[in-house]
Amino acid sequence: MSGVVILVEDDTALREATVQTLELADLAVLSFSRAEPALAELGRGMAGAVVTDVRMPGLDGFGMLARARDIDPDVPVLLVTGHGDVPMAVAALKQGAFDFLTKPFAADHLVAATRRALERRALMLENRRLRAAAAESETENPLIGVSPQVARLRRSIDRLAAVDVDVLIEGETGTGKDLVALLLHRRSRRSARPYVVIDCAALPADLAEAELFGHMSDSVPHSRASKVGRIAAVAGGTLLLDGIDALSPALQSRLLRVIEEREVVPIGATRPDTVSLRVVATSTAKLEEAVRTGAFRADLYHRIARIRLKLPALRERPEDVPLLFAHFLADAAATLRLAAPVPDEAQRRYLFAHGWSGNVRELRNHAFELVLGERDGGGATHSIARPLRDRVSTFEAQAIIEALTTARGRVTIVCELLGVPRKTLYEKMDRHGIDPSLYRVPASDVPDDS
Repeated sequence: MSGVVILVEDDTALREATVQTLELADLAVLSFSRAEPALAELGRGMAGAVVTDVRMPGLDGFGMLARARDIDPDVPVLLVTGHGDVPMAVAALKQGAFDFLTKPFAADHLVAATRRALERRALMLENRRLRAAAAESETENPLIGVSPQVARLRRSIDRLAAVDVDVLIEGETGTGKDLVALLLHRRSRRSARPYVVIDCAALPADLAEAELFGHMSDSVPHSRASKVGRIAAVAGGTLLLDGIDALSPALQSRLLRVIEEREVVPIGATRPDTVSLRVVATSTAKLEEAVRTGAFRADLYHRIARIRLKLPALRERPEDVPLLFAHFLADAAATLRLAAPVPDEAQRRYLFAHGWSGNVRELRNHAFELVLGERDGGGATHSIARPLRDRVSTFEAQAIIEALTTARGRVTIVCELLGVPRKTLYEKMDRHGIDPSLYRVPASDVPDDS
């Protein structure tokens, strides 16, 4: 296991015995008799944990905890004392201690607690690295990823943005077709002109023609004024036909003239209007197949598909999943103003095992659900559509379980952490079917709170 244990213990014999215990467990140790020199070993990138005595001359264990958290709030600190009591344990946990052990403790209990701290630190540092890499990648290019597929896509976008040609972007739902289309516009010479998006599937059948091509005055029912269509409104910019495979045959026929001649004929007009635009279309369906079945015009397809960009599915680039997930977690936490959870090993396994049929969009939704607490680390959903009473009950059960886990099953400490009487806590645990003994470590390792 990587990471170093920074041990602070003023008792020479106990310090040497603890070092031996940890080293026999294949853990690297740096030992100190005082807190001050140990602090020099800490830093935001320190891949390790701190085990410190509480009662020491000079800076004591609580002072060490506070100083360590000033340097890095996520560094795990285990406090050890021979004078432990429940109020001290509660104070330690509330101030951010990773764990609290009392002397004398069994060697395997210390090793187990230290290993948990090192694992937690490793996960935290890996998550930081991924967030930093995602932020750097987004700064350079909003297409986040390190896979060869994403690298090729970036090069294609740069190449196509420099030339004024129409482009068809194909890919499964959630692969980022809209983002690629926007990048093609932003990096083109048309970037200062309008970017008009038409959701082809959402066009109302009775108003679609007037919406797209516009109309002259008194040429359509219930409207005496003329209207500029959305295509003409592009005016030198880029027109995105999002989901072009959803266009009706009649609109496909009228759109052919726009793409072929760069002309628009408003309803009721006697002559066409010239329009300068670049057309970018997206499609989830395979248009070639739609052409073969007669659902899509072949002549329109061949004009719009002169240049085709095929976006990879997320399952085809699994190395990008952790990077994207770290970015989405940070984005969700910032958007919702909530703390981002640190993915545990179960969550990391789920990221790679899940098929992500909804691609990047599904991964982003998963991150938001985790931050909201609507999904657990293994991917199980807690439906947001449940009655409020059920959601409150779930939250209460989760809060009790988290407190039991933090307090290592010590009921008195849980009462202090949650601010409830012991009788009330037991009633709630009974109602939720929670057995506190499942969270309790052996008695030799903790203060007696029975």
